Amino acid sequence: MEEMLAIFIASTLRLAMPLMLAASGELVSERAGVLNLSLEGMMLTAAFFGALGSWASGNPYLGVACAILASVVVSAVQAWLSVNLRANQLVVGIGFNILALGATTLLYRIIFGGLSREEIPGLPKLAVKGLSDLPFAGTAFFQQSVIVYVGLALIVLIWAMLNHTSFGLSVRAVGDEPRSADKAGIPVAATRWKAVLITGFMAGFAGAFISIADIHTFTENMTNGAGYLALAAVIFGGWNIGRTVAACLLFGAATALQFQLPAMGINVPTAFLLMLPYLLALLAVAGVVGRLEPPTSLTLPFQRGK
Repeated sequence: MEEMLAIFIASTLRLAMPLMLAASGELVSERAGVLNLSLEGMMLTAAFFGALGSWASGNPYLGVACAILASVVVSAVQAWLSVNLRANQLVVGIGFNILALGATTLLYRIIFGGLSREEIPGLPKLAVKGLSDLPFAGTAFFQQSVIVYVGLALIVLIWAMLNHTSFGLSVRAVGDEPRSADKAGIPVAATRWKAVLITGFMAGFAGAFISIADIHTFTENMTNGAGYLALAAVIFGGWNIGRTVAACLLFGAATALQFQLPAMGINVPTAFLLMLPYLLALLAVAGVVGRLEPPTSLTLPFQRGK
């Protein structure tokens, strides 16, 4: 039983990691007032170009760099449309997601061929010396991909940045009171641009984790709604990074149950297990978990003097 629990915790962390990476980046952007509904598209784009870069070069680390670059490019276009052109953020996000799905599917079929499952060079699991052999904890925490450890460090850095730096204060200011922030000398547009680029950077890591660190291949629509779950986690967490990470772990645990319960001989309808993460996300978005208070200017464009 102890071994099964350790495997369940390890699976929860692995399945929650792309959500935690994407959600922590999205949290920065939303605190600055920009909603990236295109998070799903960013992750899918990153997963494809990460897999392509790893396959073409034979180097998974170069693949991760390609994934991050592709996602940051998408986030830059998102920032230009949302911040500079003040386009409707919901429409822009939906458009990007449709475009990403269509473009990656087309390129995948052209380059790899239809229904290909060609394995790509992937990142190996990193067994932490002296810790991976520990009973229970070794299996649960110290036999993960290197991106897991880098990702946890990045999440801590984002927490520190939001709560203990002047840039974090600027992010919160332009998300709540952009006009007051502008009068105080804070560059609203530049701050929002940086926040969206941070989202792209983190979504790039998330997409790379899925295709390069976890599955070692690319399949059509392989993110399968992970970006939307990450968005729901930000809402579930009340725009607080600690609670957002906890929400991602909850979604990861719900997904891990799909594999754990049958292994334990517990018969639960598969359809219910598949639905469980999205049911939790729906409850979060519906506000069942409590009163939600988003940043005051979330999705609202800013124009100086108006």
